[in-house]
Amino acid sequence: MAASMFLVCCKRSRSIIIQKHAFCNIRNAVRKLSSTQLFIENFGDPTSVIKLKETEVSSHLNSREVLVKMEMSPINPSDINLTEGTYFIQPPLPFILGNEGVGRVIKLGNEVKGLEIGDLVIPSDTAWGTWQSYKVTKDEDIIKLHKDIPVLSAATISVNPCTAYRMLKDYVNLKPGDVVIQNGANSGVGVSVIQLAKEWKITTINIVRDRPDFDQLKDSLLAFGADIVISESVLRSSDIKKILDSLPKKPELALNCIGGNSATELIRCLSQKGTMVTYGGMSKKPIVAPTGALIFKEITLCGYWNTNWNRLHQTDIVRFEMLSDLCNLIKKSKFVPPPVEFFPLSDYKNAILKAITGFKGRKIVFKLD
Repeated sequence: MAASMFLVCCKRSRSIIIQKHAFCNIRNAVRKLSSTQLFIENFGDPTSVIKLKETEVSSHLNSREVLVKMEMSPINPSDINLTEGTYFIQPPLPFILGNEGVGRVIKLGNEVKGLEIGDLVIPSDTAWGTWQSYKVTKDEDIIKLHKDIPVLSAATISVNPCTAYRMLKDYVNLKPGDVVIQNGANSGVGVSVIQLAKEWKITTINIVRDRPDFDQLKDSLLAFGADIVISESVLRSSDIKKILDSLPKKPELALNCIGGNSATELIRCLSQKGTMVTYGGMSKKPIVAPTGALIFKEITLCGYWNTNWNRLHQTDIVRFEMLSDLCNLIKKSKFVPPPVEFFPLSDYKNAILKAITGFKGRKIVFKLD
């Protein structure tokens, strides 16, 4: 009898130990999440210096922290430049890559206000590290977006659309019927400019590189809302004068992301006291401004850097109004993201290789399942 009771007690004791062990495993599984991350340990060629690792992320949060599960993150030129070490910002190494993207809140610290589980959030600053599955962040370092916009639109809202929005709003007091001319019109910013200008009834002259599929590209930009689409060779020819003369007024604003001769020709197209805003230099050639344009036409040349604008207006109402405006346009299908091609983080080598070959009609986006 005693032996049988001892056996029962042993079985019961072992059962309790097993149950405790299982509970600990479950509790640890909740506290530890496996996150895939793309990072660099030194600057250099993106095809060789970017590495992938799996790491554990704790879901134990401090009072003002938020656990975010990333959903989508694009590859932008700034990501490539940062990896190369040629970007203005050079974060300390090692560094988790990714400047733009969207995630969903899955856990909140007990003092976090204004956020709920399931909210879509984007980074409030550059170099946040969006190329990872999970991230614990301070609540002040993320911005809540409308829940009812497509995830892809949310993932690509903070760089190109905001750059286009600010350049159209901040440098010239544009009114319906005014004219804007831009090069690199098929870029992410260029397509964003086209869509916003259409909504605000601003005429756009859009310049793209000469290419065999020009007619196909032209049709796609016209579908986004472009008014005039021409090639760089037409911009340099006498035909540009005929195009400008056919409009009720000359462009007051030019947007330049190419530099070199393309930028020079944009300057020539501007009206008296017109402004050219440079936000990129894809040709890697300097801007040469005609002396007469500066002296006699009083042209203004300036630059826009989205990262700096965000930092200067990090908590300003104007930033949240801009994002709200863009979200409302997205919900009305008046602002759509460019065509994209999705890659998992695990296929980062092919994704990076495709991204550095330049804009080929599809933006490269990491989809983090």
